[in-house]
Amino acid sequence: MNQRVIILFILFSSLFAQAQVGGRYTYQFLNLTTSPRMAALGGKVITNYDYDPTQALVNPASINPEMDNQLSVNYVNYIGDVNYGSAAYAYSWDRRTQVIHAGVTYVNYGTFEGYDEQGNETNSFSGGEVALSVGHARNIAFTDFHIGGNIKFISSTLEQYSSFGVAVDIGMMYVYKDWDLNISGVARNLGTQITTYDEIYEPLPFELIFGISQTFENIPIRWHLTFENMQIWNVAFSNPNREEIDLEGNVEEENINFIDNVFRHTIVGIELFPDKGFNIRLGYNFRRGEELRILEKRAFAGISAGFSMKLNKLRLSYTYSKFSIAAATSYFGLNIDLQ
Repeated sequence: MNQRVIILFILFSSLFAQAQVGGRYTYQFLNLTTSPRMAALGGKVITNYDYDPTQALVNPASINPEMDNQLSVNYVNYIGDVNYGSAAYAYSWDRRTQVIHAGVTYVNYGTFEGYDEQGNETNSFSGGEVALSVGHARNIAFTDFHIGGNIKFISSTLEQYSSFGVAVDIGMMYVYKDWDLNISGVARNLGTQITTYDEIYEPLPFELIFGISQTFENIPIRWHLTFENMQIWNVAFSNPNREEIDLEGNVEEENINFIDNVFRHTIVGIELFPDKGFNIRLGYNFRRGEELRILEKRAFAGISAGFSMKLNKLRLSYTYSKFSIAAATSYFGLNIDLQ
């Protein structure tokens, strides 16, 4: 029975493996990083299995009894006047049902000045999106595997247009406590629009993510290795600014090889003192660093760093994430133990 569950999960995920990255999907806010912890570790982490209920917004397989009565609230001061955030809460219902998780993710795009086709000023307008989720996970009996799912109800309003949709996340995690080793995979945003903005149904930003993390045996460091956007292999593109022109005027495009594509999927992160009241987090997102770097100038794109501090039943988190020489983002988080 356990083998059948694992095989079905893999087959179900592979049915949706024909997606692309960026610009072709609606509800893109579903893949924003709202947690300071995940942001500090490179933007996407799916292998944390502990007290943090925000983790379950990305990977429902991480829902566990340690999250009981934990409330997490996060806020992101994004680029421009865009603000977004999340809140998550978990409750241990009973021994049989175990833990139920609920969460909300929102984004506020701010206020825009409106103009008609002749350039005359019209009414100002705004835009915003929100997703409400409910999730649950279970241990597969007599194994170290955990499987979980989220169902998300999505509402989006952009000027006079609105849309409603529904999606699910399905995750599986292997937790080997003897080695403090976690291995996980998650299929996110499997769903559809129920009502469209303007008659045309648009696909959701489906994504496959795989990850592994482990704490060193005698060193207070936990390392994280994550592979994002695995639903499509070729996520790299040739940058026109890196074209080379020889003396005869022949143009040679940037050569993107197998290794380049491997790194475009890769995110690395480390946590120092992961089990203590104060910890430091560092991460690097290779794709972000490569796509947003400026030639012949250090911009530190793709680097993120943060810390967490526990004060009694409160845990404060902050992360600074660098996108380019002109843009960076601050993430703020508060975790409250309500027990």
